Amino acid sequence: MPDAESTPDEEVYASPDELGGPTSSYTPVAYDNLDQAPDTDDHPEEGRGGPLQLLDLPKVPKLKYVVGPSAIMLGASLGSGETLFWPSLVARYGWALYWIFLAGVLVQFVVNTEIQRWTLATGESVFRAMERVHPAIPLAFLFGGFASLGWPGWAASAAKVGAAGLSLGTYRVLDVAVPGWRILGIALMVLIWLTYQVTPLMYNVVERFQLLLVVLSMLAALVLFALIGSPAALSGLPASLTAPGTQPPPTAIAVLLGAIAYAGAGGYLNLSQSLWIREKGYGMGRYQGRIKNPFAGDDPETVHEDGFSFPPDSPNLERWRGWWRVTQLEHLLTFVVGLILVTTAMVTIAVTQAPGTDLGGVDLWLVGIAPAVGPAATALIYVTLFLALFTTEYAIIESFVRNSSDVIYELYGRDAGWRLPRLFWGLLTVFCGWGILILALPIEVENPFNLLVIGAALSGLIMWPYIVVIQLLNARRLPAHTGPGWGRAVAMWFAAGFFGYFSVLLTGTFAADRLGLAVFDVSTVVLGSAPGGYLLWLGYGLIQAYVVVRVTQAKIDRDGSEKTLASGRGPFP
Repeated sequence: MPDAESTPDEEVYASPDELGGPTSSYTPVAYDNLDQAPDTDDHPEEGRGGPLQLLDLPKVPKLKYVVGPSAIMLGASLGSGETLFWPSLVARYGWALYWIFLAGVLVQFVVNTEIQRWTLATGESVFRAMERVHPAIPLAFLFGGFASLGWPGWAASAAKVGAAGLSLGTYRVLDVAVPGWRILGIALMVLIWLTYQVTPLMYNVVERFQLLLVVLSMLAALVLFALIGSPAALSGLPASLTAPGTQPPPTAIAVLLGAIAYAGAGGYLNLSQSLWIREKGYGMGRYQGRIKNPFAGDDPETVHEDGFSFPPDSPNLERWRGWWRVTQLEHLLTFVVGLILVTTAMVTIAVTQAPGTDLGGVDLWLVGIAPAVGPAATALIYVTLFLALFTTEYAIIESFVRNSSDVIYELYGRDAGWRLPRLFWGLLTVFCGWGILILALPIEVENPFNLLVIGAALSGLIMWPYIVVIQLLNARRLPAHTGPGWGRAVAMWFAAGFFGYFSVLLTGTFAADRLGLAVFDVSTVVLGSAPGGYLLWLGYGLIQAYVVVRVTQAKIDRDGSEKTLASGRGPFP
């Protein structure tokens, strides 16, 4: 039984001298000399993977030393839902939709921190955890991630905004007429690639660059609100939320699901939270290893295949509680507060300046709003959009490459003798090169927003299955003292139901309207659906019921253990 005596603070919290600074932290360990975690209820279930090594949790740092991962996630969000999707949706259909945005943000707070849970407790990435269940699971999400993020839509949009703001015309390159926005877009992709080459630890430059871009984007949005926003509309927001709006038509389901997914970063991007906190050195990730630039000259760090587990004694349980608290605070104060602040400002501007608009995406700002405001505000609109879109494209490249290199390395590369840093660098080069190729080809992309809608909808579709997988992983494979509490279990049921509901609506509507398969038509209230639509709703209900039953069984089994201590749960358990 764990020691119930209180633990001195110096045994739980790290001093500034022990931390060194607010950068990525790593503590090398003699991995092969550690004891293996025993096969008991005190430690995570191994599944298909190797054994976990037994080691104490690191001491808990202050909040300022862990800021970073959620700032990158915020950057991935600014150029999608916050500036493109939600302002146009609320301006067109009314403030009532803003409730869905708020629900989406809170749902993503829960989902993102649950994505972090396995890494915090073991040091392993969420993809390694999925592989312990079945190798096909992380591979499926890799393909889904490429389908949703493979087109450089944000780079194209940022380039078009920048080219319009700078009045770039058409230039002749090798005797071929090339629009200026394509040249700018290619330059942005090259710039992103180059930033990774300046430091040995690639995560550090990403974090610093994203923090700078996020701060600039937020300041630009707030100054824009001060210029053309309406304080009166903002003060009347509580009443506006209850005002009736226009019901979005079925054809808007793709945009709505994309906006819900992008009430945050969404889709494949959210899974990066696991890898970013490992790189930053959260919890047991402090021992797991980081990805260094293979050409920077520093000695590489071993990224271990299998992670760690800690004995549930009093000091470790107190440290777990501290890590869980600081992890959630970092995500709440950086990601959630930042999202709500920027989105509220941008939505208020859109509702004030373009009520009832049928314009979406960049056109809302450049065609619907910019001509009606002064030159200073117009210039700031260009700056705000460019910063937000470029910040998002940077985060997308970082997220896709980091996630995909982890999946490929653990499934194939490790056994083949590949080095993870070289794989990361190679994928970075290929993905940036892919974006450059798409931007260089004479493919018509007069309205990149339509491509963003497709990617956003696909991002929403893959969220339902990975929310299901993650809650089963955390509830059934983590021990009671690190697993989710009942409040978290219920919140994840709601998250799965939330995204599953809109996924069924999108799937049925697409099949009926785009493929001509009317048999799969679905109704928003279920009743009145076509026969195939009822089958879709039935499948949705069965999956939800299965998850509820399996999580409940696991919770009852684990919560019956005497080792479920309050000190191990932490706030927002």
